[in-house]
Amino acid sequence: MADTRRFLIQRGLAPLLALALSACDGAQPTPFKAIDITGAGYAQDLNLPDTDGRVRHIADFKGKLTVVFFGFTQCPDVCPTTMLELAAVKKALGADGDRVQGVFVSIDPERDTPEVLKAYVANFSPDFVALRGSLDQTKDIAKRFKVFYAKVPGKTEGSYTMDHTAGSYVFDAQGKVRLFTRYGSGAEALTHDLRLLLKQG
Repeated sequence: MADTRRFLIQRGLAPLLALALSACDGAQPTPFKAIDITGAGYAQDLNLPDTDGRVRHIADFKGKLTVVFFGFTQCPDVCPTTMLELAAVKKALGADGDRVQGVFVSIDPERDTPEVLKAYVANFSPDFVALRGSLDQTKDIAKRFKVFYAKVPGKTEGSYTMDHTAGSYVFDAQGKVRLFTRYGSGAEALTHDLRLLLKQG
C-alpha cells in the first residue's frame, strides 16, 4: 500500500489515493459513479485569466455545476474526448444543461494562446470557458489541484507533447468541490452524477 500511495501522490492522483484508502477503511459507498471528494482541502479555486484576460474564480459560476478539466489543445485523444463527453452531458440533461459550466485549464500556455484556446473550446460548446496562466501560474494551479503534467519530447527537434492527469473536478452550485471523475468513465456516468448534484441544489 505504501508503494501505491507514493506512486499516486507523485503522479498527482491524490483523488485515487483517497478512493483506495476509503475502500481499505470499509467506508460506505456513495451514490456517485465518480470519486466523492467532498470536503477535500485542495482544488478550492482557480484564479486564472480567461481568453479575454478576465481573472476567473469558481465563485463566478455560482448557481451552476462547474466541471474543470486540465489539458492542452494539441492533445490527440484524452482532451477532445473529455470535452466532447461534457458537451454530450449538457445535451442529455436537457434544460438543466444550462446549469453546467465547462472550464478548460491549459497546461501548455506556451502553445495555447488565448486565440487558440477560444477557438478550441468553442468547437465543443459556445459557453465553455478556457483559462490560461503564465508558466508559473500554471505550475501553481496544478499543484493546488494536485494535477500532474510534464513535457514529453517529440520525434522531431523542439517538438513535444504533454503527459497529464486525465480527469475532471466537479464543483456543486455553491462552488464546493465534490467529485473527481476519471477519464474513461463515460458521458452516462457523468450525466448520472450531475443529475444527483442538481437535485441537491
